[in-house]
Amino acid sequence: MTRTRVVACSVATALTAGAFLAFTAPAASAHVGVDPDQAEQGGYSTINIRVPNERDNASTVGLEVHLDLEHPVASVQPQPVPGWEIEIETAELDEPLDVHGSEITEVPSVIRWTGGEIEPGMFQQFPISVGPLPDDVDQLLFKAIQTYDNDEVVRWIEEPVEGEPEPEHPAAVLSLTAGDGDDHAADGGHEDADDHADDTDTDTDADAADDETGNGDDDTAAAESGDDDATDTTARVLAGMGIAVGVAGVAFGVLAGRRRTTGS
Repeated sequence: MTRTRVVACSVATALTAGAFLAFTAPAASAHVGVDPDQAEQGGYSTINIRVPNERDNASTVGLEVHLDLEHPVASVQPQPVPGWEIEIETAELDEPLDVHGSEITEVPSVIRWTGGEIEPGMFQQFPISVGPLPDDVDQLLFKAIQTYDNDEVVRWIEEPVEGEPEPEHPAAVLSLTAGDGDDHAADGGHEDADDHADDTDTDTDADAADDETGNGDDDTAAAESGDDDATDTTARVLAGMGIAVGVAGVAFGVLAGRRRTTGS
């Protein structure tokens, strides 16, 4: 059994967080829960263990969360919470857990938060990053033990059963759903590949048709030659018109000169 301790954050930051919680207290639920309460199988997720103070004459001073060793999670990383110390306990597995090709024989089993305080009328969230989540089950239980400064202990460990009334002290439940991100990406990849193949086939067919008729390059050259011939013809016509206009101008000048001589 192994334990790891994380140093608590400053008291000043804790007071600031406490003031914030005082304004957000109405959002707390009546029992320990997780938020969000749903994640994808086989993935990683950051969830908040949400702990309300249900007493008006005592403060919560300790929280202990037990992880489900029947469906172990290899990585559990708590985020520091101002004013609280964190301790992680690990346990040996009867059968190794295969994670990305590596065998894991020891996993986190219990997380403890101590040293802080949740005053009456307030709640606190304890964030943890977990994963990879199991892909052979549709939910994970997070059984919690809440301790008050008057030595009262509340055990949130009862498993809720669908279709039955909620237990008096239900365990927090994280629902696990099958992820479709990879399937969608794979479908998209196939569609892109098919589109590319269609474009390639179209280009290839066009080239093949040109090769079979032997007219591909010849037609292009003929079109360019036709354009050049049209340009040359236009230039010749314009030049001829210019010469005709010039000759007419000279003739008009000669006739005008003769009329002036005769008149004099």
